[in-house]
Parts: sequence; C-alpha cells; structure tokens
Amino acid sequence: MTTPIASLIIPSYRGAARLPALLDSLAAQENAPAFEVIVVIDGVDDGSVTLLENETRLDMKPIVFPKNRGRVAALNAGFEASRGEILIRCDDDLVPAPNYIAQHVRAHQGREVAVIGLYRNVYDPTPYAEAYGVAMDAVFRADAYRTSPELIWRYWAGNCSVTRSTWETVGLYDAQYRLYGWEDIDYGYRIHEAGVPVILDPSLETTHRVAAVTTQERTRRAAHAASARRIFETKHPDHPLPNAVPGDGLWNLLVRASAKTVARWPARLGASVDRILPLVPKPVGTKLVALAVESSAVGGYTRTSSAKEVF
Repeated sequence: MTTPIASLIIPSYRGAARLPALLDSLAAQENAPAFEVIVVIDGVDDGSVTLLENETRLDMKPIVFPKNRGRVAALNAGFEASRGEILIRCDDDLVPAPNYIAQHVRAHQGREVAVIGLYRNVYDPTPYAEAYGVAMDAVFRADAYRTSPELIWRYWAGNCSVTRSTWETVGLYDAQYRLYGWEDIDYGYRIHEAGVPVILDPSLETTHRVAAVTTQERTRRAAHAASARRIFETKHPDHPLPNAVPGDGLWNLLVRASAKTVARWPARLGASVDRILPLVPKPVGTKLVALAVESSAVGGYTRTSSAKEVF
C-alpha cells in the first residue's frame, strides 16, 4: 500500500447531506500527491457509513464511533489514524477547490509552518444573512488578513494543516472543550507557543456551505463559545487576547446591560430577533442582530462560573 503524502481528517456529525459535495470535490483534485481521507463518524449514522463504504474514488478510511463523543474526540481519532506527512483538517461542510490538497502540501515545502485557509461562507437568503451574516463574514475575512502575524493563530479552525512533526510536538486537541468553540483557537495558540509560525494563505479560502443561518443559532453559538473561552483563559493566563467583556462607550454599555438580561436564554433572544427582522429596515435589523450576538457572548462569558456550565 502506498504511503500517502497527505492525510485529510474530517470529523462528521449527521453529515450524510453534506459529505457528497465534499467527496466529489476531493475526487476531482488536480495535481495532488497521494492522499488518504479519514472521515470520523461521531456516533450518529444517518446514512453516512453506507455513503463512505460505497466511495470507490478515494483512499477512504472511515472511523465510526458507536456513540457521540464530540468533535475533539473525532479529530483526535482521525489524527492518530493518519499516515501522511501533511495533516489537513477539513470540515465536512467545505467544498474545496481542485487545487486544495496540492496547495496545502505546497505551503509546507521547505519550511516548518502551520497553515490556515479561511472560509467563504455561503448563506441562504434568510433575513439574518441579509441583515448581518453576509456583511459580517466579509468584515471577518478582511480583519483576518490585516491581523499581525503574531496573532494569526486565532483563526485556527476547520481548514488548516500541519506537518506530522508539528502534530507530534503539539499533541492532541484538548478534550476539555465539549461545547461549541475554542478547541481550535486553543490548538492554534499551542502551535504558536511551540514556536511554529502560523500563516494565513489567501489561496486556500474555501467555500463553506453551512454557517449559522439564523440569529437564534448565532446567539447560541456565541454563548457557548464565550463559555468555552473560560477554559482557554485558565489554561493560558498570559494570552494576548483582548478582554471578553467590552469597556466603556454607549454601544458597549448597551451590550453589557443586555447581557445581564439575556444570559440564561441567548437562543430565545435570537429567536425573537429573527421574528422581528422581516418587519424592520435593514440597518435596524443589523443593529438588532449585532446586539443579540454580542450580548449573548458577554452573557455566556460572565455567567460561566465553571468550564462545565451548559446553556
């Protein structure tokens, strides 16, 4: 059996509807070195197992958890099963370009680096997307490309790669992170702390088909991620990130005041905003979503007295 140059590690939870587009994209890769595809089915077989068993175009290695163990466990199982020299983390809702694998591998040639490609989120035309999602996605990417090289690790996520040497140095993703968010940022920071440069490669921007498509989902994720930040801060007390709770200023005061009210029910707040959005002008809707998201994040952070609190 040929040893692959690259290994793609793909954690998947209820991914039967998402995986076909990803697998088609991987089967259409151009000028790629030998690569294997490791898909970790995280405890729910919604048809994903049969889909992978019937895949004949790729060097496929499915791993199936008998019960749900979470994304960190899925990632770690995939990395531990990999054989390649370049290890590519690829979420199951991406649609890679034909040069995706070749470009990830090329980015590591002649240097020891960790590589990030950003998402290009694709939104259905929901009121949330029109008022907030599309515009904020563009702002996020613009801000990322302006970020100091010393802070690029903050964008570690579901489209990234390391060499086997770096992975062996940094180790596994941290199993303390069980809810949404921060296991990736934690890993990026650990790479940075290990002295490996983290770079952002614009050529690796990749279509991402499933983002938060409602304010309700976005506020829920914001609260969970803010809660998970507590784990990061406990582990890395000398981190260089800005404060989670905003300072003074009229908008920040409004966010903090709202956070006290909605901390326990961020998704309810988001659902309320979703009902209002079709009824108000777009600029008003934009402010309402921003307030809901930011106050949910602050509420999630300030309410969390331990890393195990669940919303």
